Formats: sequence, C-alpha cells, structure tokens
Amino acid sequence: MLTKNDEKINGFLFVAVLPFLLFAMSYYGFESSYVRLKTMEKAPDFMFSSVYAYRIIPNYLSVHVTEVVTFIVNNYLPFLKNFLLKQGTLFYHSIFLINSFFFVLSSVILHLIFKLKPAGILLNLNIRRMIHLLAIFFIVITQYVPTNCDSIAIFFYLSGALLTLRYLQHRKAIDFILLCAVVCISTLARETSCLNISFFAAVCIDFEKLKKKDFTFIKELILLVIAFIVPYAGLRMTIHQDISFVEGIYFLDNFSSPFNVSGLLFGTLSLYFSYLLCNDEGKILIRKYLFFAIPYLVMIAMVGLFWEVRLFIPLILTGFIFTSYQFKNTISV
Repeated sequence: MLTKNDEKINGFLFVAVLPFLLFAMSYYGFESSYVRLKTMEKAPDFMFSSVYAYRIIPNYLSVHVTEVVTFIVNNYLPFLKNFLLKQGTLFYHSIFLINSFFFVLSSVILHLIFKLKPAGILLNLNIRRMIHLLAIFFIVITQYVPTNCDSIAIFFYLSGALLTLRYLQHRKAIDFILLCAVVCISTLARETSCLNISFFAAVCIDFEKLKKKDFTFIKELILLVIAFIVPYAGLRMTIHQDISFVEGIYFLDNFSSPFNVSGLLFGTLSLYFSYLLCNDEGKILIRKYLFFAIPYLVMIAMVGLFWEVRLFIPLILTGFIFTSYQFKNTISV
C-alpha cells in the first residue's frame, strides 16, 4: 500500500524527472540533421531579421540566458567548460535549459489536465499515466527540429487549455481573465496561441444552441480573438521587417516532397489515433476543434513545412485531452 509521500515521489519522478531525462536524450543522445543549432555560438541573425523577430519572448530568453550561462561557466565553472563545449556551444546548452524548463512545466500542466475530470478508463491512475507518457513521447520525438520557441508555445497552449476546462466547469471569471492573459502573452512567443481560441470554441460553443439563437460564450470568444489580435497586430506595427507575415509559400513542396508528405501522414495518423481513443462526445469535439482550427491548418499548409511535425503537436495533444476529460455533466448555461 503506497503512502501519500510515496505517491508524491512517484508523481514527481513520472511528471518531472522522466520527461526531463527523455528531453535530455533527444538533445544530447543524437544530433539533429535538420537544424545545426548545436554549432551556433549565439542566436542567429535570422531570428531578428525575419518573421521570427516577432517571437520576442523566446528571442529575449535565448540572448539573455546564453549571457547568464556564459558568465556562470566562465566565472564559476571553468573546469566544466571543455566538457560542455564538446557537447555543443553554450548557446545550444542555453536553448536546452530554456526548452527543458518549459517542457517540464508542460508535463505538469498535462498532469493537472488529465486528473481534472478524468473520463472512463482514465479514472485508473496507471492508464492515465500511460496516456500522459504517450503525449510526452510525441513532444520529444519532434525535437529533431529544435527551436527556441516550441516548448514555450506548448506550455502556454496547455495552460490555456487547462484554464478553458476550468472555466467550462466552474464559470469563474478569474479563469477566463487568466485565459485572455495567456493568449495575449503567448502571442509574443508564437502565433499558435490562436489555437487556444479554437480549443475554447470547440468545448464551449454548441452549434445546436446557436441555431436557437443561444449565443452563450460568443462574447467570451470575441474577447479571446481581441486578446490575440491586439498583440499580433501590435508586434507587426512596432517591429518593421521586410518580410512581415510569411517567410515563403511552401504549398506545392508540402504535397510533392516525400518528407513533407510523410510528415503530413504522421500528423494525420497521430491525431486519428487519439480520435479512436475518444468516446463519442470526444470525437465530436475533435471534429469541432478541427473546424475552428481551419485557419491554422491552412497556414501550415501554405507557409509551414509538414516535415516539421512539431506543427501538429498542439493538435495531437488536444486529441489526448479530449480522450481524458469527462465532458458529460459539465456545468453549462
């Protein structure tokens, strides 16, 4: 019989330690052939002279965490410097520290979501942990495209999902206010913050009620859209770039390259897998979510690369969330 202390220790090992070790293996156990981040001495210029310039939170952290790590290594850990440089530049280690920090926080948020109102077989702790671990593996495996913004964006997205579910369940104004704040702040990290709007719309808006002119939650949805548009437009007005919106159009490449086609199949099959795990209500929610996420899907088809399957991670994680959460008997008005 496990004591409460044993359960806390096991929870910490599973939610924090194991994900961190998996993440470290992905950064130091094998080297990405996609992005040569490991050999970069500092944040590359393209982060500040292209569409990436609008991702000011990860860019700011990349520069200043590298400065802090360099200062600490040079002044307090000089005996480790040669060892560290054999594993990558100090900039690379700084990116790892940033990403692993937000990755572990994302794991914690996933844990809170999965135990918020578990559905069906997920009432069993061991099953819930298996779904959690599967979600973690999906995030880790996409790290062959290491960036300075994905882990931060995932953390904010999952935080928004948690706040949405809490607002749906309890209708507390503070949860919605925090959700708006998360959308606003996360837009400064990456544009995928718009998917929090899709998530909110999928779980809160009922098409049948709309037909009956019941516009509950529409006002909240409009406020969320404003919370996204204001910082999004503000960034593009204050940071002037030659390329304001997209780096290139890759639509034809996405459907002609075997790598990109395989990336699309990976994202589609992964989401379909979580779809099969859902009950009937969860399947309806996934379809609604994909409907509201059409702008995002169109954008990644046009200006993203399907081989960068990290772009599908928010969708895949949403599928696991809909698998885990019991929407029946949730408070509604």
